Amino acid sequence: MITFTHTADIHFGVENYGRIDPKTGIHTRLLDFHKALSFCIDYTIANQHDLFIFAGDAYKTANPSPTQQKLLLQCFLKLYKANIPVIIVVGNHDNPLSFGKANALDLFSDLPVDGFYVINKPQSLKITTKSGPVQIVGIPWPTRNTISISNRYIYQSAEKITEHIAQSVGNIIQHLASQLDPSLPAILTGHLTVSSGIFSGSEKRAIYGTDPVLLPSQLAIAPFDYVALGHLHRYQNLNSEPGGIPIVYAGSIERVDFGERKEDKGFCVVTIPEKIQNKLPVTCKFITTPMRPMIQLDIELHDQADQTEQILAKIKQVDLRDAIVKIKYYLPENLKSNLNLRAITQACAAAMELVGVFPVQKISLRPARSVANSEMDLAQLLKNYFTGKQLSDAKQASLISKALDLQDDLNNL
Repeated sequence: MITFTHTADIHFGVENYGRIDPKTGIHTRLLDFHKALSFCIDYTIANQHDLFIFAGDAYKTANPSPTQQKLLLQCFLKLYKANIPVIIVVGNHDNPLSFGKANALDLFSDLPVDGFYVINKPQSLKITTKSGPVQIVGIPWPTRNTISISNRYIYQSAEKITEHIAQSVGNIIQHLASQLDPSLPAILTGHLTVSSGIFSGSEKRAIYGTDPVLLPSQLAIAPFDYVALGHLHRYQNLNSEPGGIPIVYAGSIERVDFGERKEDKGFCVVTIPEKIQNKLPVTCKFITTPMRPMIQLDIELHDQADQTEQILAKIKQVDLRDAIVKIKYYLPENLKSNLNLRAITQACAAAMELVGVFPVQKISLRPARSVANSEMDLAQLLKNYFTGKQLSDAKQASLISKALDLQDDLNNL
């Protein structure tokens, strides 16, 4: 039986909210992400897991700061000292996308120690753990640099090249899987986009056409027992059918933006039972990490009370301690904003940060202007006018009749 940790999308360097911590000189959001990763690694060591799989995107960019690199190295060295092998997949944020340049995770492959396996090109590994051997097929973020492109695709459109890369990745996975020993535990891990995966937060702005997209059927193949993925920030199992091979995104370890404010973040603890008669299913348990609260207050204002007091009343109903807070207030039509921002800021003093107080003005729709020209008679002109005023047919007929009677009276004078 093999038990391992599956995590992904650490994203050290996300600093879209927060401030510099006066005690450490480090940005508070980097400390948040470091706290979450430390919790994950301490859990792995305390429960004596056989393996640690990180499925890509260690950093926000391919050029992390020395501080970010130091914190990640300190965390992963804990696993080395505990004799837990670490599988590290290169994600799209770790990849410089330039031929010949080292990626942000190559450092771990050059350390003069055993136990770190950096997957920067498609490959299969056989790793010895304290509970026995494990087979790993690893797929980094697929690009032209990691997937061979034949000359006939050099002058093709970006869309055609993306489709070719996706098909090539599927073929590579199939080929590597065919070389595995079906009697041993086998794991497919990669930083990939799967067609049925659900994006979250700012990821929703991603365009499928820019990502090579694979089908679940290209991943959940024998003899794999589990598919450990990174790239999408929401925890999800794309193949939860009884007896099916789990296709799991562990999700990010901390909330990246307000689009993820309602999602729990964490990592997966996976157990692959012995393959004797293959009766027991693979189990996957999601463990939540410490998360910074992100609270968005959406407040509908009315004109019967003071605007500031309405917002303050809503703030009192919510625990804002150490949270990142955003306030959006919705104004009725034709009502101007009249807030005491100082009072609102003071009411949010317990929060780690107040991102902003944003008004949303409801815009009244102007009725369409009726069409009129010199060729229309009075009845048609009135018909168009009353239709724009949304009068009933009966009311229109009555008014038009009276107007025509007045016109006849004028003509007879």
